[in-house]
Parts: sequence; structure tokens; C-alpha cells
Amino acid sequence: MRFIDKAVWLEKEKILVLADLHLGFEESLIEQGILLPRTQYKKIVRDLKNIFKEVKKSNIEVKEVVILGDLKHEFGSVSKQEWKETLNLLNFLSKKIEKGKIVLVKGNHDTILEPIAKKKGLEVKDFYIKDNLAFLHGHKFFPEILDKKIKKIFLGHIHPAISIRECVKSEIYKCFLVGKWKGKEVVILPSFFPLIEGVDVLIEGTNLASELKLKLKNFEVYVPVSVDEVLDFGKVGANKLARLI
Repeated sequence: MRFIDKAVWLEKEKILVLADLHLGFEESLIEQGILLPRTQYKKIVRDLKNIFKEVKKSNIEVKEVVILGDLKHEFGSVSKQEWKETLNLLNFLSKKIEKGKIVLVKGNHDTILEPIAKKKGLEVKDFYIKDNLAFLHGHKFFPEILDKKIKKIFLGHIHPAISIRECVKSEIYKCFLVGKWKGKEVVILPSFFPLIEGVDVLIEGTNLASELKLKLKNFEVYVPVSVDEVLDFGKVGANKLARLI
């Protein structure tokens, strides 16, 4: 397992894992009267190109791309931006893995993702299990992941981030969280959403545990700096603000 920017690359299984893209977020804000330039899709594609370029250095082709939910943003409808950008993104990924497949795991924002997926001949799954790996969004619990054969679980949904503070100055960075739950390794991915870093696990730790009731203070924190560099921040509970969790 390797962290490349905001994605997980499973070299042995040839699987690239992403979470929480929230395509259509900008149009949702515009409809509320909040004007901002539409840069989200361009940034996502730019980051994906860099990730695929880095993976290519291993001379191993990506056979599967698994998206851990919240591919689109709107709950009860499909906006024009979502239709266009989601289809464009799926076309982009299809070209990158011509002989592979795309797996769409359903997130809480994906209530009407099926019509878009159907256009590309894709199925939206509540969860996805392959060999000893389980992939789910994280907003719902599925007893199938308790199977003894499952050794590693990948989640999105939480949008984990961590703050670095010095005096009154504070900056927040997306992060991966890795820990144990019921004897299995759990990997929580940061959101691939480029407009917001996420939610600070040092402050909101216990409120982010999702339906699996995870003890995040025992999870290791990894901050991606670039496609080829990740910083180890130690355990959530070992940080200075652990008393708030």
C-alpha cells in the first residue's frame, strides 16, 4: 500500500483508490448566491494525471479504480455540472485504464448517481469486496465486512485533516488515517475534493468515527506533501490537542 497524493495505490492488486470528489459543489454554491470560479474539475483531473504518472514509474498498470463514494455533491438531484463533469471524469478514467474497470461505491451524497453510472455501463455498489479487501464509504455499516477473510478496510466520508499550530497561526492539511478495528486494518482516505482541506481530527476526533465507531485517537496520521512524499505525524492521540478528543 502506498499513498500517492490523495489516493491509495495497491500495487499488488493493481487498484487505485479515491474518495469524496464532490463534483458539482460549485454549482450548488452558485445556486445559493455564492459566486466562485469553476476550477474544481480542472484541479481534480490535474491531480489524477500526476498520480497516474507516478504510478506508471512502477511499470505496473492500474487495473481497477475504486471510488469510495460521494463522486457527486447534490443529494436530491443531478445538476448540469454534475452530469457533465461526472461523465467527463469517468471517460477520463476509462481512457487511463482501457483494459480495467471502474468501481463506484455509493456515498451519502450519491442518492441519484445510478442514472449517470448507467450511461457508462457501470453499477453503483453499497460496498465492494475483493479477496481480503473491503471498500465502503463509511456512512453505513455492512455486516459483510466482518468476514474473517477481510484483513483491510478502506473508507472515505470523514474528510480527515490535521492542523499544525504555532501561537495563533494555524494551517490545516488533508491526511490519511490508519488504525485497527476488530482485528482489521482500517485506512481512511482524505477527500479528493480540492476546494476544502477537510475536518480537523484533533478537534472533531470522536465525532468523525462514522458508523464503525472507530477510536481515532489510536490511528496513525499520514500527510501527503506531494505525489512522492508523505509525512508521518504519529498517532492522533499523541498530538498536542489530543485532550480535546
